[in-house]
Formats: sequence, C-alpha cells, structure tokens
Amino acid sequence: MNIKEIHAGTLKQLAGADLQDEDLAGADLSRVNLAGANLTGASLTVAKLSGARLDGANLMGCDLSRADLRANFLGANLMQTNLSEADLRGSNLRGANLMQANLTRAVFTGAFLSGANLMGVNLSGVDLRGADLRGANLSNANLQHANLRQANLQGAVLTEANLESADLQDANLAGANAVGANLLCAELEGANLDGANLSGACVRGTRLDGKNEEGRGKNEEGRGKNEEGRGKNEEGSVTNGSPSFS
Repeated sequence: MNIKEIHAGTLKQLAGADLQDEDLAGADLSRVNLAGANLTGASLTVAKLSGARLDGANLMGCDLSRADLRANFLGANLMQTNLSEADLRGSNLRGANLMQANLTRAVFTGAFLSGANLMGVNLSGVDLRGADLRGANLSNANLQHANLRQANLQGAVLTEANLESADLQDANLAGANAVGANLLCAELEGANLDGANLSGACVRGTRLDGKNEEGRGKNEEGRGKNEEGRGKNEEGSVTNGSPSFS
C-alpha cells in the first residue's frame, strides 16, 4: 500500500485495505471507499473523511481526534477510538460499536446512531441535537449536561444512565428503558415519554412542560399525602402508557 498516494488523495478505492497502525494524520480521504478496511491503531488525527465509506471498517484504537468524520460508519467497529473534538455531524453510525471511545467535545448534531452500542460511554456535554438514537444502547452512559434537544431516543436503553442536567427538550423517549437513570435537573419540556420506563429513576428537579416535577408531584398527590407515599410514586413507574414522575 502506497501511503504517499493516500496522503496525496489520489487513491479512492481502498475497500478492505490493511492500514493497521499506519500514520494517516492530516490525510485527505474525502469520498474514499474504505468499506471493510482494517484501520486498527491507525492515526487519522485532523484527517478529512467527509463523504467517505467506512461501513464495516475496523477502527479499534484509532486516533480520529479533530477529524472531519461526516461519513458512513454503518456497522463499523469504533471501540476504544479517540474521537475527541471530531466532527460527526450527520454521519451514519447505525449499528456501530462505540464502547470505550473518547468522545470529549465531539459533535454529533443530526447523526444517525440507531442501534449503536454506546454502553458506558462518556458523552458528558456532547452535542447530540436532533440525533437519531432509536434503539441505541446507552446503558450506564454519562450524558451529564449533554444536548439532546429533538433527539430521537425511541426504544433506547438508558438503564442507569447519568442524564443529570441534560437538555432533552422536544426529544422522543417513547418506549425508552430508563430504569434507574439519573434525571436530576434534566430539561424535558415538550419531550415524548409515552410508554417510557422510569422505574427507580431519580427525577428530582426535573422539568416537564415548564414545571418542576418534584413540586408538581406534591400538588398531584395532595398536601395530605405523607412523604413515604410520595416517595414510592417518585420511582417513576409507567402508568397507562405514560411515565409517573411524582
């Protein structure tokens, strides 16, 4: 494989290529076909991959920091990759494996992540506005302060996820499994929670439809209800297809 030609941008067909541990930092790989390629351990920091095909590629341990990754990563292995400050706006990450990836300050606005594996991943403060996360596995993920406005989380797995102070306004959480999730002070105005399972979730300070859920719960239960009874309801079980926060 001629690495100089790759850097020069003259090679466009690299499907199935073995580029393990290669130094491709700063390379222009825009619209290059890298489907099924082996890029494990490769350095692609600041590389340009806009419009590239990386479906089914193995990028385990790859350094993609600050790279332009507005590309097709359908079913790709991105486990343990460095995606810090990467541009993933509108990228196709359906079914991709992102476990143990470094996503610090990465941008996923409008990205397609349905069915992706993000279990235990740190997405704190990450921009996921309008992202498609249907059926994605976000169990134990850290989404503290993440921007999930208008994101589609229908059927997503959010068990034990940390969503403290996350912005979920106008997000779709219908049928999501958020058992034991931390939603402390999360913003949920306009969110669709039909059929969501919030059993055991922490919802103190959570805002839904412009109201603080802790205070709203007190009014709904009545001032005569004791704290023990209110606490049981605060577990957030689903009743008649809708979640109960209070």
